[in-house]
Amino acid sequence: MMITPKEKVPSLQLPLINDTHWNLSEQRSDTFTMVVFYRGLHCPICKKQLEALAGKLEEFSQRGVHLVAVSCDTEERAKKAGKEWNIAELPVGYEMSIEKAKEWGLFISEGISDKEPEQFSEPGLFLIRPNGTLYASTVQTMPFARPKWDDILSAIDYVEENDYPARGGAVAYAL
Repeated sequence: MMITPKEKVPSLQLPLINDTHWNLSEQRSDTFTMVVFYRGLHCPICKKQLEALAGKLEEFSQRGVHLVAVSCDTEERAKKAGKEWNIAELPVGYEMSIEKAKEWGLFISEGISDKEPEQFSEPGLFLIRPNGTLYASTVQTMPFARPKWDDILSAIDYVEENDYPARGGAVAYAL
């Protein structure tokens, strides 16, 4: 399933590694809620990406952006990442079901080593407007070539300064 810009995004409610809960419908951002889906504890690229994001929390907050990082990891694996990675201030959700990942249009991979879970979602990034509609997204089939946080921050600045509309709603592909 592909979510297109201006469409309502699926619901998302998850426990966080700080023993609280996060619910997309309860977010009251001024600009966007950003959901960053990551592969899990086994992924060194995810570690690097989330540590970089944790270093940019203040900049996103200054722009009115609420954010959360989400994986299909178990509580144990997610909390281990929270302890071992430099992401103490980052809201990190866990135990997203594979079915929910598919609902968001994420690609699913099968584990290929004993370090990986049986199944997990590949990365995705979603910018969601306060009304619950998708503004923009990037969904990947592999762990490589993630969007850079400074590029996302610049894009948010441009969008807000220029009242730039959501684009890409006219999807043309064959099934």
